[in-house]
Amino acid sequence: MGQVEKMHRQGRRTGTNPTDAIIDFVRDSLAARADPKKAAEMAAYMKTSMPFYGVAKPLRADIERAIKRIFAPATRRECERAVMGLWRLEHREEKYLAISVARMYPEFIAPESLKIYERMIREGGWWDFVDEIASKLVGAVLLENRPLVAPIMDRWIRDDDLWIRRAAILSQIGHKAATDHAQLFGYCTLCAGENEFFVRKAIGWALRQYSYTAPDRVRAFVRANRTHLSPLSYREAMRVIEAKAD
Repeated sequence: MGQVEKMHRQGRRTGTNPTDAIIDFVRDSLAARADPKKAAEMAAYMKTSMPFYGVAKPLRADIERAIKRIFAPATRRECERAVMGLWRLEHREEKYLAISVARMYPEFIAPESLKIYERMIREGGWWDFVDEIASKLVGAVLLENRPLVAPIMDRWIRDDDLWIRRAAILSQIGHKAATDHAQLFGYCTLCAGENEFFVRKAIGWALRQYSYTAPDRVRAFVRANRTHLSPLSYREAMRVIEAKAD
């Protein structure tokens, strides 16, 4: 057990506020692993001015495991406070860990949390945040609560924020046979004429993932809409289907 973890285990036992405790732990853990050279490289790769500590994913995984050992929330409200406490911090890795904490406790991934997920998507406004929130959090809520959540996605797909639209398109990634193909194809058709790269890419990605489950259905949709889909969406959608045909 590292010194940082020992210190924060003691703080947890002495009744430190749970949100403050997890924030302090994450800050201390990231600072202990900080790499200024890597931080600059990560910021350049992500094309962002948001600061990094320079802590890559494998090292963040160590921190995630420690969080789960020390800071298990008792309620959904406590979990959400921890998530938003981390999300409001300055560095990108802190926000990555906010998403990790939100994913860590499936029992708290619920329709009541959609407002928080939406806020994170709007404020994050870049693929590294949005894609995980959309596919792993929003998507999980949609899969388990489709009658309640599908109408919300129907509003998202018409939102002015391109990242909300991207999230709606990606919300069924991984649903496999449970995918509502009519909804997915409807979203792709609605957004097919957009010039936004990240929306076009999302269309292709969502269709490609569904093609693992229903290749004939995806092939028929893509071919019927060939003149409407962008070349990028078409290539991405057909990549697996065409590779298997070779």
